[in-house]
Amino acid sequence: QVQLVESGGGLVQAGGSLRLACAASGLTFTAYAMGWFRQAPGKEREFIAAINWSGTHAYYRDSVKGRFNISRDNAKNSVYLEMHTLKPEDTAVYYCAADLEYPVSYYGMDYWGNGTLVTVSS
Repeated sequence: QVQLVESGGGLVQAGGSLRLACAASGLTFTAYAMGWFRQAPGKEREFIAAINWSGTHAYYRDSVKGRFNISRDNAKNSVYLEMHTLKPEDTAVYYCAADLEYPVSYYGMDYWGNGTLVTVSS
């Protein structure tokens, strides 16, 4: 059974940093591109960042470029999202997801985690 389990969310003040992690199991991790998405209250889920299977290429949503960094450790079957200079508008549930294709596609993601809540206070 495939599982993606996010961790690292929490409450942080504006301007602060958090590092999210997503541990994958039950799948051949190196076969999948990995993505991070988020869903704010009352809004649709949106793409944040994605990284290819080898970790050699990544791309980001414009609003997080220069503040967020996605990385992966294939030896640990994990993907990470480092978030800096956080803003109240970054408040959301953050989800990791796996996709056999790269670039990733929201509707084409093969597996999703259950999410971790990030709250940024002003």
